[in-house]
Amino acid sequence: MTNYLIKGASLPDGSSTDILLRDGLIAAIGAGASDEADGATTIDANGLRVLPGLVDLHTHLREPGREDAETVWSGTRAAALGGFTCVHAMANTQPVADTAGVVEQVWRLGRDAGWVDVRPVGAVTVGLGGERLAELGAMADSAAGVRVFSDDGVCVDDPVLMRRALEYVKAFDGVIAQHSQEPRLTVGAVMNEGVVSAELGLGGWPAVAEESIVARDVLLAEHVGSRVHICHLSTAGSVDIVRWAKARGIPVTAEVTPHHLLLTDEVVRGYDPQFKVNPPLRTAQDVLAVREGLADGTIDIVATDHAPHPSEDKDCEFDAAAFGMTGLETALSVVIESMVLADDVTFGWEDVARTMSATPAAIGRVSDQGRPIAPGEPAHLTLVDPEARWPVVPQELRTASDNTPFAGRDLPGRVVATFYGGRATVLSGQPVEVGA
Repeated sequence: MTNYLIKGASLPDGSSTDILLRDGLIAAIGAGASDEADGATTIDANGLRVLPGLVDLHTHLREPGREDAETVWSGTRAAALGGFTCVHAMANTQPVADTAGVVEQVWRLGRDAGWVDVRPVGAVTVGLGGERLAELGAMADSAAGVRVFSDDGVCVDDPVLMRRALEYVKAFDGVIAQHSQEPRLTVGAVMNEGVVSAELGLGGWPAVAEESIVARDVLLAEHVGSRVHICHLSTAGSVDIVRWAKARGIPVTAEVTPHHLLLTDEVVRGYDPQFKVNPPLRTAQDVLAVREGLADGTIDIVATDHAPHPSEDKDCEFDAAAFGMTGLETALSVVIESMVLADDVTFGWEDVARTMSATPAAIGRVSDQGRPIAPGEPAHLTLVDPEARWPVVPQELRTASDNTPFAGRDLPGRVVATFYGGRATVLSGQPVEVGA
């Protein structure tokens, strides 16, 4: 393995330092790093920020079954280019990741690809059908060591089943990640219910469809004393409920996606299916509320909800198009744009490290990711040029699908290098394959 001396990088707190990577670990930091760097490859990091490797708690890699949209290999390469060193692969594959065999298959595909650490998310119910619990214990005991379970894409809307799932995972310190969508309130819905949906004549998705499930599930979590995680929170009301629950001491965590931090339902006026997503893009008031919630800690993390689709699933009328957007390669830049550079919230690079690395790793129980940048820690690191701007050209993204909502935008911050276990997976902004 090549050893690296990173010279002059700015840490999340703004201080500048040298970092020596040797044998997969951070060997030294500060003035002594250069003294021990014999034979190491030097990287001039003057003007660059160094972050703990980013961790995504919510990624759709599609394999097995939908390799036309994404594979574990292509999706994790895109993740590395976005600065990630760990992703959690959602269970809505074909077949569904509801058994030890399927989660181990995904885990081994990730290990063989070598771009990032792939942690499979197990389904809560068999086939995402919402009728009976999946093999939660077997998946937890498997080689994949699953700790996060979700039917994402489908809500566990049966309160009795949700209660049982919350009770079951307590035995191995698991967490249920809920897709909060009351299905009876969203029949025929394709975008946020409000002024814009009324003007466009599109089926409206009310905020209460999310908020009612969030409220129910935090109360269930309190009742059974178990952890619940709210996926892709998107409304002001949901922020208020989570804030109330945390003040009450309920063990709830929540995530927001980059696109819900930046885009509003106004962009749907052009009927472009690239802006169709679940949950839908909300109002400007909701966007401000989730940004404030992320800044004050009510919302714990940013998660991409990277959801690739082949062109035929998006190149059609809005009503018929698939829900979902890609996000692994743009996530950090969108957070910089919507939070770090914002005038109306206070959010610095230490907050980026907390919400995109340390806390998602803790929620997912990934002990060797999201660690402090300190001697002896695993060398999972990301170097970012905060002054760089780059145009989003869908065809130039490395994910297998090009359904990005940020096409044509000029975004700030570019990932220059990513180190996964001390090995460079990205250098000078380009992927480095295993063995290269």
